[in-house]
Formats: sequence, C-alpha cells, structure tokens
Amino acid sequence: MTDCQETNQAGFGGMFGVPVSSYPLMTSAEVARLIDNHGATLVLCARQWCQEPEDVVQEAFIKLVRQSRPPDDAVAWLYRVVRNGAIDASKMARRRQRREAAVARPVRWFIEPEVDGLEAETAVTALERLVPEQREVIVARHWGGLSFEQIAEVVGCSASTAFRRYSAGVEDLRKQLGVSCPNRSSNA
Repeated sequence: MTDCQETNQAGFGGMFGVPVSSYPLMTSAEVARLIDNHGATLVLCARQWCQEPEDVVQEAFIKLVRQSRPPDDAVAWLYRVVRNGAIDASKMARRRQRREAAVARPVRWFIEPEVDGLEAETAVTALERLVPEQREVIVARHWGGLSFEQIAEVVGCSASTAFRRYSAGVEDLRKQLGVSCPNRSSNA
C-alpha cells in the first residue's frame, strides 16, 4: 500500500472500524470503548491537577488516534498523557494568571490619590455605600458638573427628584465621613 493510499483511507477508514495503515491501528470501535470505559475516570484524574479536565482528556484521545503506532497498553498510556497534560495545563494557567496580574491595572474611580482633600479610597468606599440612585446623581453633579435638569434627563426623573437624591446622598456621605456642614446651624 502506498503512502497516498494510506492517507486516503485515513480519512474514512477509522470511522468504519478498518485500520488505516499497515500498522495495527486502533479502530473507531476500540477508541469508543476506551472513551466509554475510561473517559469519566480520566476526567477525574485530570481534575485534581487542572481546571479544564475535559479539554485535557479530549487532547489525550486526539493524540492517541494520531499515533502512527498504537501504544502497547493504551489505558496506561492515556492515564500518563492525561496526567502530564493536566499538570502542563495547570502550569500554563498559573503563568497566565501571573502575566495577567502583572499587567492588570487596578480599577480606580479616581485618577488622583486625593479628591477635594479626601483620600480617594475613602471617597470610593463612602460612595459605594450609597444607594445607586444617590451615587449616580452625586457623581454627575459634583464631578461631572451637570445641572439637576441635565441629571434628570440622564437618569429619567424630575429635576426636583434629582436634587432630593443629591441632597440625601450628600447628607449620607457627611454622616459616613463624620463631616458637618459649616453653613448649617446646629439647631436644625
């Protein structure tokens, strides 16, 4: 049989249980039996090493059917390939996480470390504690410079509602930060 004939049979031969080369290759029925009998256990084996065990097992079976000569003990071979593949996948995942962590920038609300005399982290923590409706109005008004009419249009409420949300949010921020309003009398 020529190489060309072997290649032509390789496309269909394995699907019909016919060997595809002069070597005693595995038939599709034998591979299916291996998958049925050992697939779940191979996934369990890989799961102890990596987060994507099904992918590792699939790759092992692909490597098996691509062998020019099948291993003498296909089951032991599969376990070894799955174990090694899972360990490699775990190492790659750790390296990827380290690379991503190294280049990732922390999500910050403010660019500057201090906002209007207040430490940025303290401001963010206080803002995060507000209800979203108050927070968005305060950010839009204080840092965005929008009028209450503009805020009302953006958030879909009346200007007076936007003002009430702003006032209530500012009061909540003052309480959180322990700041009193210098323009208010203590009797109010």
